Amino acid sequence: MSELLALLPALSVGSWLLVIAGALVVGFSKTALPGAGTIAVGLFALAMPAKESTAALLLLLIVGDMTALWVYRREPDWRTLLRLLPSAMIGVVLGAFYFAHVDGAGVRLTIGVILLVLVAVTVWRRGAAARRDPSAAPPVKGSRPGAAATAQGVGFGLLGGFTTMVANAAGPVMSMYFYAMRMPVLTFLGTSAWYFAIVNLFKVPFSAGLGLLSRGTLLMDALLIPVVLLGAVLGARVARRIPQKVFENLILGLTVAAAIGLLVI
Repeated sequence: MSELLALLPALSVGSWLLVIAGALVVGFSKTALPGAGTIAVGLFALAMPAKESTAALLLLLIVGDMTALWVYRREPDWRTLLRLLPSAMIGVVLGAFYFAHVDGAGVRLTIGVILLVLVAVTVWRRGAAARRDPSAAPPVKGSRPGAAATAQGVGFGLLGGFTTMVANAAGPVMSMYFYAMRMPVLTFLGTSAWYFAIVNLFKVPFSAGLGLLSRGTLLMDALLIPVVLLGAVLGARVARRIPQKVFENLILGLTVAAAIGLLVI
């Protein structure tokens, strides 16, 4: 037992409290508010060195993904997923190259700026659409997209893959895309669950190749799994009670908060 404990990262009590809070947020975000996941990025970054925190968080995100898949396995919009995933995987490859050549401060600045730009563009587009046709209905789940929507999906897929590889910060990016698609809450959560489960598993070999995984990280994550599951249970109970408008406003607010947090941490 003492040999196992010696493998754990040397964290202070305060740092352990931060990673426990981050693990709770991971579970909650996976089943209730995907954009909130970047809060966990900040908590882990405060508790651990940047590269180690990225690897530790990735493994917990995968646990949260599996839980979210179980809860929302029947809810995804498959057309949207097929539009996003190929470019997301290209984004992961680009992100791995970027991560290997840029320091942590440069990564956080890049992601924060991207998120703020996405919020501004999304709010502007939604406002413009409402002014043109206030009575327009939201897209129907499974409907065939036009060329503009397809191009937008490719662009967001690239950004999502890139940001998730370099900082585990794609939650707000993809939330902005699903928000712009005006998905119902459960479709939003189901599509997000499948997207991140596939992309995060795809990231594991790249993280291993960058030397980010260690026995200490694996052991710490094993201890934090129950906290992730607790957060996921709480999130699943909350998600089915959130009105659509409140859900959309929370997504926007959390995305802005995440962007500012990445810029100032």
